[in-house]
Amino acid sequence: MKKVDTLVCMATALLAITGVLSADDNGNPASQSKSKNFRGSYYVNGEIHVNTYGQPEGKPLTTGHHDFKPSWSKTGDMLVFFRRLKNDPDVSKWKTAIHIIHIDGTGLHQLTDGTHTDFNQTWTRDGSNTPIWNRKNPKTGGYVVMASKVGAKPGEEVALTSKGHHAWAYTCLIDGRILVRSNPPGQSMGYYLMTPGKNVNPTFERIECELAKTGVLDRVSLSPSETRVCFEFQRGFKRRVPGRTLYVADFDAKNRRITNAKPLANEDGKPIWFAYPRWSKDESSIVYQAGGKLYVYKPKDGSTHQVSRDDKADYRYPHFEDAPK
Repeated sequence: MKKVDTLVCMATALLAITGVLSADDNGNPASQSKSKNFRGSYYVNGEIHVNTYGQPEGKPLTTGHHDFKPSWSKTGDMLVFFRRLKNDPDVSKWKTAIHIIHIDGTGLHQLTDGTHTDFNQTWTRDGSNTPIWNRKNPKTGGYVVMASKVGAKPGEEVALTSKGHHAWAYTCLIDGRILVRSNPPGQSMGYYLMTPGKNVNPTFERIECELAKTGVLDRVSLSPSETRVCFEFQRGFKRRVPGRTLYVADFDAKNRRITNAKPLANEDGKPIWFAYPRWSKDESSIVYQAGGKLYVYKPKDGSTHQVSRDDKADYRYPHFEDAPK
């Protein structure tokens, strides 16, 4: 993360020089004026905003802290995010606390006590509006999938997976399954649809994906219809964040397959932090971050438009309204 942050200040020049975005007839990067108006939540310089993409920012929902990765509930009235309480050059050593807040800025509520490394929170889509996230196991360095309830107190969260193996949750399905990367007992590291069970005894169904044989799929986001996914792809298995390519692909929940993967941004692997692609509720758009800015990609025509307004600010972790990742 520390190396990534240093790239942000170089990103404007790199984006312009390398031409990673669509351009107008004069060769200028495409403007936000062509982007359909959608609301979303995102990070700007450590604060959480709710705003219509492409419009100037108003008052942030949170101030005075470093708040990360808001995810918008399916019911459309809440965000779940994590607050960094202890910093470290090694992100996996951060101490964080999961919070919930209403989109109007009211009802801020802390779900965890801040003594753990809790990351990448989102919501279930099964109607229960359950917040889930990933918690580091300090003994193994792996992660455990956790869950709580709106209004719960710190300490009332429960583990959905065992400490005996790694499991990282990305996104949820309407039927209650969770898309994870894991190495369940007796199985190799890969992508699975996990069905939570009682007494931390979930079942894991492996997902077939040819692309996953050559690298890592990360920050996977499932479309609301559950027929497509978008994600970051890192060629090879040694962790490398800047330079990833963003992809969109078909998803078959019944047969557990990811197929027909096509790059949507940074196909050439330029050394810029392209990350966090997320679907709009109507699936017409995918929002993502690149070099401290936000962009919207249209799968129908392949166009890309910048929707962040302040080129001096650090924009990250975009999300669309009513669409949990």
